Amino acid sequence: MTTKTAYAVHQIARPTGFPAASDFTHVETSIPEPEPGTTLVQNLLLSVDPYHRGMMDGGEGGFELGTPLEGRSVGRVIASRDPGLTEGDLVFHRAGWRTHALVTLGVDGTRKLRGHAGVPLEAYLSILGGTGLTAYAALTRTAALREGEDLFVSAAAGGVGTATGRIARLLGARRIVGSAGSAAKVRHLTENLGFDAAFDYRDGPVGEQLAKAAPDGIDVYVDNVGGEHLEGAIDVLREYGRIAWVGALSTYNGDRSPAAPRNLFEVVHKSLRLEGVLVRNHTNLQEELEDFLVPHLRSGRIGTDTTVVQGFDHTVDAFLGLFRGDNLGKMLVRIAD
Repeated sequence: MTTKTAYAVHQIARPTGFPAASDFTHVETSIPEPEPGTTLVQNLLLSVDPYHRGMMDGGEGGFELGTPLEGRSVGRVIASRDPGLTEGDLVFHRAGWRTHALVTLGVDGTRKLRGHAGVPLEAYLSILGGTGLTAYAALTRTAALREGEDLFVSAAAGGVGTATGRIARLLGARRIVGSAGSAAKVRHLTENLGFDAAFDYRDGPVGEQLAKAAPDGIDVYVDNVGGEHLEGAIDVLREYGRIAWVGALSTYNGDRSPAAPRNLFEVVHKSLRLEGVLVRNHTNLQEELEDFLVPHLRSGRIGTDTTVVQGFDHTVDAFLGLFRGDNLGKMLVRIAD
């Protein structure tokens, strides 16, 4: 890649079920010049996320065909006509899936990174990024996890799942149970991430496995899957339990899971609370999240929990790998040092 050429990933077709590499193409353009009030950044790290799949179907808020895809990214300022940013600053923004982007400070979440010493760049798109902020909001605001309570996390080896486990332990959770999609990921949860118990949801009915892993019940469920996982969690939740519903992996790619679990009315019988979590509603917690986690990142008590794919040309491969289960933790693409 030359210094005068920018590259972007465009979506050129609507996926039917599981996306294919042929639904995307790489497009070359000239590197743009910043206009007054804008800043040119060279992207260093890109995030690929499960929520992108839903946006690829189009509709309101979805991706348009033939335009660069959007996604979280960290970039370095290489030219600025904004007095708030200077060359060399590190910036978080949402104009990812491209090598260079024009951004405006304060628009669409664009912000200058605080640049904590001793914290790797990957942290700003994982535990200190949208995934970590989602987990933090789910635990501290939506579910209001209290010290000594028991927690279940689905898709626990993914980005939000690993962050949830890390943060819950720091908040004083007593017992943490997770589900994952392979035996290797189950071992990773218990041996490396400190989960008290974990199971492979492919090994049998989720409800039965969860009941064995949490025989005394749970107080909080952070749901990244929906479907059978949500149904099983409702069964084992104690009275006045809370569900923070983050995602629904079971319904992506055209999967035909039930729209609602069969035992949904147990929400009434047990006086449960179920509430959705949208990270864009909790951006006011960003500094609080960093103040809480940075000391633990510096001490090594927690890590960034990332899978990093090298090279912009592999952005689509990294995205498709999410749905094959190729990642442990947050999936990122490194396109420059």
